[in-house]
Amino acid sequence: MAYGMSGKVFHGPFINVHPGFKLHAVTERNQKNAEKDFPGLTSYNSIEELLDDKSIDLIVINTPNFTHYDYAKAALKAGKHILVEKPFTGSSAEAIELFELAERLEKRIFVYQNRRWDSDFTAVKKIVTSGRLGKLSEVHFRFDRYKPAIGVKGFKEAPLAASGLQYDLGPHVLDQAISLFGIPAAFHKILGKNRVNTKVDDYFSIHLAYPGSLNVFVHANLLIADIQPSFVLHGMNGSFIKERADVQEEQLLKGIKPNDPGFGIEARGKEGKLTLVAENGDITQEFISSEPANYLPLFEVVYQSLVNNIPYPVKQQEIIAQIEILEAK
Repeated sequence: MAYGMSGKVFHGPFINVHPGFKLHAVTERNQKNAEKDFPGLTSYNSIEELLDDKSIDLIVINTPNFTHYDYAKAALKAGKHILVEKPFTGSSAEAIELFELAERLEKRIFVYQNRRWDSDFTAVKKIVTSGRLGKLSEVHFRFDRYKPAIGVKGFKEAPLAASGLQYDLGPHVLDQAISLFGIPAAFHKILGKNRVNTKVDDYFSIHLAYPGSLNVFVHANLLIADIQPSFVLHGMNGSFIKERADVQEEQLLKGIKPNDPGFGIEARGKEGKLTLVAENGDITQEFISSEPANYLPLFEVVYQSLVNNIPYPVKQQEIIAQIEILEAK
Protein backbone atom coordinates (compact mmCIF):
# COMPACT_ATOMS: atom_id res chain seq x y z
CA MET A 1 0.00 0.00 0.00
CA ALA A 2 1.25 3.48 -0.87
CA TYR A 3 0.78 5.93 1.96
CA GLY A 4 -0.61 9.04 0.34
CA MET A 5 -4.10 10.39 0.86
CA SER A 6 -5.74 7.14 -0.24
CA GLY A 7 -3.68 5.00 2.11
CA LYS A 8 -4.08 7.38 5.02
CA VAL A 9 -7.84 7.89 4.60
CA PHE A 10 -9.49 5.06 2.68
CA HIS A 11 -7.41 1.99 3.52
CA GLY A 12 -5.15 2.27 6.55
CA PRO A 13 -7.84 3.10 9.15
CA PHE A 14 -10.07 0.19 8.11
CA ILE A 15 -7.32 -2.42 7.79
CA ASN A 16 -6.02 -1.31 11.18
CA VAL A 17 -9.33 -1.82 13.01
CA HIS A 18 -10.35 -5.04 11.23
CA PRO A 19 -9.51 -7.99 13.52
CA GLY A 20 -8.63 -10.28 10.61
CA PHE A 21 -5.95 -8.05 9.09
CA LYS A 22 -2.61 -6.73 10.25
CA LEU A 23 -1.39 -3.50 8.67
CA HIS A 24 2.17 -4.69 8.17
CA ALA A 25 3.91 -2.38 5.68
CA VAL A 26 3.55 0.54 3.27
CA THR A 27 5.69 2.23 0.64
CA GLU A 28 6.81 5.84 1.13
CA ARG A 29 9.41 7.18 -1.25
CA ASN A 30 9.85 10.61 0.30
CA GLN A 31 8.36 11.63 3.62
CA LYS A 32 7.90 8.88 6.20
CA ASN A 33 4.53 9.59 7.81
CA ALA A 34 2.82 6.23 8.20
CA GLU A 35 4.46 5.17 11.43
CA LYS A 36 3.16 8.30 13.15
CA ASP A 37 -0.36 7.05 12.46
CA PHE A 38 0.32 3.33 12.79
CA PRO A 39 3.28 2.67 15.11
CA GLY A 40 5.25 -0.47 14.43
CA LEU A 41 4.61 -0.90 10.72
CA THR A 42 7.38 -1.12 8.15
CA SER A 43 7.89 1.66 5.61
CA TYR A 44 9.58 0.50 2.41
CA ASN A 45 11.18 2.84 -0.10
CA SER A 46 9.92 0.97 -3.18
CA ILE A 47 7.21 -1.30 -4.50
CA GLU A 48 9.85 -3.94 -5.21
CA GLU A 49 10.82 -4.12 -1.52
CA LEU A 50 7.16 -4.48 -0.56
CA LEU A 51 6.65 -7.32 -3.05
CA ASP A 52 9.69 -9.13 -1.70
CA ASP A 53 8.21 -9.28 1.81
CA LYS A 54 7.16 -12.93 2.15
CA SER A 55 4.97 -12.23 5.18
CA ILE A 56 2.49 -10.16 3.14
CA ASP A 57 -0.57 -11.95 1.71
CA LEU A 58 -2.66 -9.02 0.45
CA ILE A 59 -1.39 -5.85 -1.22
CA VAL A 60 -3.44 -2.69 -1.70
CA ILE A 61 -2.62 -1.01 -5.02
CA ASN A 62 -3.57 2.63 -4.57
CA THR A 63 -0.95 4.27 -6.77
CA PRO A 64 -1.65 6.62 -9.73
CA ASN A 65 -4.14 5.22 -12.24
CA PHE A 66 -1.68 4.57 -15.05
CA THR A 67 0.42 2.31 -12.78
CA HIS A 68 -2.38 -0.05 -11.70
CA TYR A 69 -1.88 -2.62 -14.46
CA ASP A 70 1.89 -2.95 -14.05
CA TYR A 71 1.82 -3.06 -10.25
CA ALA A 72 -1.14 -5.45 -10.15
CA LYS A 73 0.63 -7.83 -12.55
CA ALA A 74 3.85 -7.67 -10.54
CA ALA A 75 2.02 -8.29 -7.26
CA LEU A 76 0.16 -11.31 -8.64
CA LYS A 77 3.42 -12.77 -9.97
CA ALA A 78 4.94 -12.20 -6.54
CA GLY A 79 2.25 -14.45 -5.06
CA LYS A 80 0.05 -11.76 -3.54
CA HIS A 81 -3.68 -11.24 -3.49
CA ILE A 82 -4.52 -7.67 -4.49
CA LEU A 83 -7.05 -4.99 -3.61
CA VAL A 84 -6.90 -2.43 -6.42
CA GLU A 85 -8.21 1.13 -6.29
CA LYS A 86 -10.53 2.34 -9.01
CA PRO A 87 -10.11 2.48 -11.93
CA PHE A 88 -8.91 -1.10 -11.96
CA THR A 89 -7.07 -0.62 -15.26
CA GLY A 90 -7.10 1.74 -18.20
CA SER A 91 -8.38 -0.83 -20.68
CA SER A 92 -10.63 -3.87 -20.68
CA ALA A 93 -7.87 -5.93 -22.35
CA GLU A 94 -5.59 -5.24 -19.37
CA ALA A 95 -8.40 -6.10 -16.95
CA ILE A 96 -9.14 -9.42 -18.66
CA GLU A 97 -5.44 -10.30 -18.75
CA LEU A 98 -5.09 -9.66 -15.00
CA PHE A 99 -8.20 -11.63 -14.08
CA GLU A 100 -6.95 -14.58 -16.18
CA LEU A 101 -3.48 -14.33 -14.61
CA ALA A 102 -4.95 -14.33 -11.11
CA GLU A 103 -6.99 -17.43 -11.91
CA ARG A 104 -3.92 -19.27 -13.21
CA LEU A 105 -1.92 -18.30 -10.14
CA GLU A 106 -4.83 -19.05 -7.77
CA LYS A 107 -4.82 -15.52 -6.42
CA ARG A 108 -7.71 -13.13 -5.76
CA ILE A 109 -8.34 -9.71 -7.27
CA PHE A 110 -10.59 -7.31 -5.39
CA VAL A 111 -11.51 -3.97 -6.96
CA TYR A 112 -12.05 -1.20 -4.42
CA GLN A 113 -15.50 0.19 -5.23
CA ASN A 114 -16.11 1.76 -1.83
CA ARG A 115 -19.01 3.97 -2.93
CA ARG A 116 -21.30 0.95 -2.81
CA TRP A 117 -21.06 1.44 0.97
CA ASP A 118 -21.88 5.17 1.01
CA SER A 119 -24.87 6.12 3.16
CA ASP A 120 -26.59 8.00 0.34
CA PHE A 121 -26.27 5.15 -2.16
CA THR A 122 -27.38 2.50 0.34
CA ALA A 123 -30.49 4.65 0.94
CA VAL A 124 -31.14 4.71 -2.81
CA LYS A 125 -30.60 0.96 -3.04
CA LYS A 126 -33.05 0.35 -0.20
CA ILE A 127 -35.74 2.42 -1.93
CA VAL A 128 -35.22 0.65 -5.27
CA THR A 129 -35.26 -2.86 -3.81
CA SER A 130 -38.35 -2.05 -1.73
CA GLY A 131 -40.34 -1.57 -4.94
CA ARG A 132 -42.08 1.53 -3.57
CA LEU A 133 -41.34 3.53 -6.71
CA GLY A 134 -42.83 0.86 -8.97
CA LYS A 135 -41.36 0.31 -12.43
CA LEU A 136 -38.50 2.75 -12.89
CA SER A 137 -38.28 4.80 -16.08
CA GLU A 138 -35.56 7.39 -15.49
CA VAL A 139 -32.61 7.51 -13.07
CA HIS A 140 -29.83 10.08 -12.66
CA PHE A 141 -26.62 9.65 -10.64
CA ARG A 142 -24.40 12.76 -10.41
CA PHE A 143 -20.98 13.40 -8.87
CA ASP A 144 -20.31 17.11 -9.31
CA ARG A 145 -17.73 19.52 -7.93
CA TYR A 146 -16.60 23.09 -8.53
CA LYS A 147 -12.89 22.98 -9.34
CA PRO A 148 -12.13 25.40 -12.20
CA ALA A 149 -8.36 25.35 -11.59
CA ILE A 150 -6.16 22.62 -13.03
CA GLY A 151 -5.34 20.15 -10.23
CA VAL A 152 -1.85 19.56 -8.86
CA LYS A 153 -1.97 15.78 -9.35
CA GLY A 154 -0.32 15.42 -12.73
CA PHE A 155 -1.50 11.87 -13.39
CA LYS A 156 -5.11 13.08 -13.29
CA GLU A 157 -4.57 16.15 -15.46
CA ALA A 158 -2.07 14.90 -18.04
CA PRO A 159 -3.23 12.90 -21.09
CA LEU A 160 -1.96 9.61 -19.67
CA ALA A 161 -3.69 6.24 -19.53
CA ALA A 162 -6.81 6.32 -17.35
CA SER A 163 -6.67 10.07 -16.74
CA GLY A 164 -9.44 12.65 -16.82
CA LEU A 165 -12.70 12.99 -14.95
CA GLN A 166 -14.36 9.94 -16.49
CA TYR A 167 -11.65 7.67 -15.05
CA ASP A 168 -11.63 9.57 -11.74
CA LEU A 169 -15.33 9.77 -10.84
CA GLY A 170 -16.77 7.60 -13.61
CA PRO A 171 -15.89 4.33 -11.86
CA HIS A 172 -17.92 5.44 -8.83
CA VAL A 173 -21.20 6.31 -10.56
CA LEU A 174 -20.90 3.55 -13.16
CA ASP A 175 -20.30 0.94 -10.49
CA GLN A 176 -23.24 2.19 -8.44
CA ALA A 177 -25.50 1.98 -11.49
CA ILE A 178 -24.23 -1.43 -12.60
CA SER A 179 -24.41 -2.88 -9.10
CA LEU A 180 -28.03 -1.79 -8.81
CA PHE A 181 -29.39 -2.31 -12.31
CA GLY A 182 -26.93 -4.68 -13.97
CA ILE A 183 -24.81 -4.33 -17.11
CA PRO A 184 -26.61 -2.08 -19.63
CA ALA A 185 -27.76 -3.30 -23.01
CA ALA A 186 -26.32 -0.20 -24.67
CA PHE A 187 -24.72 3.11 -23.77
CA HIS A 188 -23.94 6.52 -25.22
CA LYS A 189 -21.23 8.79 -23.84
CA ILE A 190 -20.46 12.50 -24.12
CA LEU A 191 -17.19 13.99 -22.86
CA GLY A 192 -16.26 17.66 -22.49
CA LYS A 193 -13.23 19.86 -21.80
CA ASN A 194 -14.40 23.13 -20.26
CA ARG A 195 -11.73 24.43 -17.84
CA VAL A 196 -9.14 26.85 -19.16
CA ASN A 197 -6.02 24.97 -20.37
CA THR A 198 -7.38 21.53 -19.49
CA LYS A 199 -5.76 18.62 -21.32
CA VAL A 200 -8.27 16.00 -20.15
CA ASP A 201 -12.02 15.68 -19.95
CA ASP A 202 -13.63 17.48 -17.01
CA TYR A 203 -17.22 16.64 -17.91
CA PHE A 204 -19.00 13.43 -18.82
CA SER A 205 -22.55 12.26 -19.32
CA ILE A 206 -23.26 8.61 -20.03
CA HIS A 207 -26.67 7.22 -20.95
CA LEU A 208 -27.11 3.58 -19.94
CA ALA A 209 -30.03 1.89 -21.68
CA TYR A 210 -31.71 -1.15 -20.11
CA PRO A 211 -34.46 -3.51 -21.27
CA GLY A 212 -37.96 -2.41 -20.34
CA SER A 213 -37.31 1.25 -21.19
CA LEU A 214 -35.23 1.98 -18.11
CA ASN A 215 -32.87 4.87 -18.83
CA VAL A 216 -30.04 5.57 -16.40
CA PHE A 217 -27.85 8.65 -16.75
CA VAL A 218 -24.54 9.09 -14.91
CA HIS A 219 -22.86 12.47 -14.94
CA ALA A 220 -19.94 14.41 -13.46
CA ASN A 221 -18.83 17.99 -13.98
CA LEU A 222 -16.03 20.01 -12.38
CA LEU A 223 -17.78 23.32 -13.05
CA ILE A 224 -20.96 23.06 -10.97
CA ALA A 225 -21.16 25.92 -8.48
CA ASP A 226 -24.64 25.00 -7.26
CA ILE A 227 -24.46 21.28 -6.56
CA GLN A 228 -27.65 19.50 -7.57
CA PRO A 229 -29.16 16.35 -6.00
CA SER A 230 -26.91 13.43 -6.79
CA PHE A 231 -29.59 10.75 -6.95
CA VAL A 232 -32.87 11.32 -8.78
CA LEU A 233 -35.14 8.35 -9.49
CA HIS A 234 -38.54 8.38 -11.19
CA GLY A 235 -40.93 5.43 -11.30
CA MET A 236 -44.57 4.64 -12.01
CA ASN A 237 -45.48 5.27 -8.36
CA GLY A 238 -43.35 8.30 -7.61
CA SER A 239 -39.89 9.80 -7.24
CA PHE A 240 -36.95 9.71 -4.84
CA ILE A 241 -34.40 12.51 -4.56
CA LYS A 242 -31.25 12.35 -2.45
CA GLU A 243 -28.15 14.50 -1.99
CA ARG A 244 -24.67 13.01 -1.94
CA ALA A 245 -24.41 13.19 1.84
CA ASP A 246 -22.01 10.45 2.96
CA VAL A 247 -19.64 11.87 5.60
CA GLN A 248 -17.01 9.13 5.81
CA GLU A 249 -14.31 10.84 3.73
CA GLU A 250 -14.82 14.13 5.58
CA GLN A 251 -14.61 12.40 8.96
CA LEU A 252 -11.57 10.31 8.03
CA LEU A 253 -9.72 13.44 6.87
CA LYS A 254 -10.36 14.88 10.33
CA GLY A 255 -8.85 11.81 11.97
CA ILE A 256 -12.14 10.25 13.08
CA LYS A 257 -11.79 6.47 13.05
CA PRO A 258 -14.23 3.89 11.64
CA ASN A 259 -14.98 2.54 15.12
CA ASP A 260 -15.49 5.96 16.77
CA PRO A 261 -18.99 6.92 17.97
CA GLY A 262 -20.89 8.90 15.36
CA PHE A 263 -18.87 7.63 12.42
CA GLY A 264 -20.78 7.53 9.13
CA ILE A 265 -23.91 9.30 10.37
CA GLU A 266 -25.27 11.85 7.92
CA ALA A 267 -26.00 15.40 9.06
CA ARG A 268 -29.58 16.38 9.80
CA GLY A 269 -31.37 17.91 6.86
CA LYS A 270 -29.81 15.51 4.36
CA GLU A 271 -32.72 13.07 4.32
CA GLY A 272 -33.94 11.70 1.01
CA LYS A 273 -37.34 12.89 -0.25
CA LEU A 274 -39.78 10.19 -1.35
CA THR A 275 -42.83 11.40 -3.27
CA LEU A 276 -45.57 8.84 -3.96
CA VAL A 277 -48.77 9.09 -5.97
CA ALA A 278 -51.69 6.92 -4.88
CA GLU A 279 -54.16 5.31 -7.30
CA ASN A 280 -56.68 8.04 -6.50
CA GLY A 281 -54.12 10.72 -7.34
CA ASP A 282 -53.27 11.74 -3.77
CA ILE A 283 -49.64 12.78 -3.34
CA THR A 284 -47.68 12.07 -0.18
CA GLN A 285 -44.13 12.99 0.73
CA GLU A 286 -41.82 11.28 3.19
CA PHE A 287 -38.32 12.26 4.30
CA ILE A 288 -36.15 9.20 4.82
CA SER A 289 -32.97 9.15 6.90
CA SER A 290 -30.02 7.06 5.78
CA GLU A 291 -28.57 4.35 7.95
CA PRO A 292 -25.02 4.94 9.30
CA ALA A 293 -22.39 4.03 6.73
CA ASN A 294 -19.01 2.37 7.05
CA TYR A 295 -16.48 1.07 4.53
CA LEU A 296 -15.42 -1.62 6.99
CA PRO A 297 -17.86 -4.17 5.47
CA LEU A 298 -15.90 -3.92 2.21
CA PHE A 299 -12.78 -5.11 4.02
CA GLU A 300 -14.86 -7.75 5.80
CA VAL A 301 -16.00 -9.25 2.49
CA VAL A 302 -12.39 -9.21 1.27
CA TYR A 303 -11.41 -11.10 4.42
CA GLN A 304 -14.28 -13.57 4.11
CA SER A 305 -13.41 -14.20 0.47
CA LEU A 306 -9.81 -15.01 1.36
CA VAL A 307 -10.58 -17.09 4.46
CA ASN A 308 -13.96 -18.69 3.72
CA ASN A 309 -14.19 -18.41 -0.09
CA ILE A 310 -17.24 -16.11 0.12
CA PRO A 311 -17.85 -14.41 -3.27
CA TYR A 312 -16.75 -10.77 -3.45
CA PRO A 313 -19.75 -8.63 -4.48
CA VAL A 314 -17.84 -6.53 -7.05
CA LYS A 315 -17.82 -9.05 -9.90
CA GLN A 316 -15.28 -9.39 -12.69
CA GLN A 317 -17.85 -8.97 -15.44
CA GLU A 318 -19.10 -5.76 -13.82
CA ILE A 319 -15.60 -4.29 -13.75
CA ILE A 320 -14.91 -5.29 -17.36
CA ALA A 321 -18.22 -3.75 -18.47
CA GLN A 322 -17.37 -0.56 -16.57
CA ILE A 323 -13.98 -0.25 -18.23
CA GLU A 324 -15.44 -0.99 -21.69
CA ILE A 325 -17.68 2.04 -21.19
CA LEU A 326 -14.80 4.21 -19.96
CA GLU A 327 -12.46 3.27 -22.81
CA ALA A 328 -15.08 3.71 -25.55
CA LYS A 329 -14.40 6.59 -27.92
